[in-house]
Amino acid sequence: MEHVARVRWLVPVVAVAAEVDDSGDHVVETRTDMATVTLTAPDGSRGLPMFTSLASLAAWDAAARPVPVRAAAAAQAAISEECSVLLVDIGSEHATVLRPSMLWALAQERPWAPSHHDAHVASAVASAVRPERAVADHRLEPGEPPGAGVLRVVLQLPAGLDADAVGALATRIGERIATDGETRARIDALTFALETL
Repeated sequence: MEHVARVRWLVPVVAVAAEVDDSGDHVVETRTDMATVTLTAPDGSRGLPMFTSLASLAAWDAAARPVPVRAAAAAQAAISEECSVLLVDIGSEHATVLRPSMLWALAQERPWAPSHHDAHVASAVASAVRPERAVADHRLEPGEPPGAGVLRVVLQLPAGLDADAVGALATRIGERIATDGETRARIDALTFALETL
């Protein structure tokens, strides 16, 4: 991520018909605009593609015009287009997805850290856990699958709590964490695990 933040990227821009004349035998474009490309996944999430080289961009779409940008500018553009991820060199053997927490760190021009090592996240989770008297202690770990950005919050609870009580407790903690936009931007996904005393 330090390297990503330092280098320039190529964002594809393509021609889009803004006005057409269909009065004759053939439809003719009378005006075109240049537009940034965004891609939409089947689940509705959106991503902004960016490329490391002219060759990787041309392999994806030879007609796209490369616009060099800083990573922060690409991330800010992605957010303005309601994208949740940056798609690096899509279509290549080394394609990579920069997750939402990475996107927001780039856009805010701040260092990125995995959520289980992020001091802001640690403080926010501690504040969310503090009101729950049943929680003896907690810790943060990377969740499954590895490398997916899942934060696992391990709660130490006394034996004997029923499933409904544990579920309600975890829900309350999760809701407190979710109310802070800055914390949400630093966590890609959240799970809970339990340990009994």
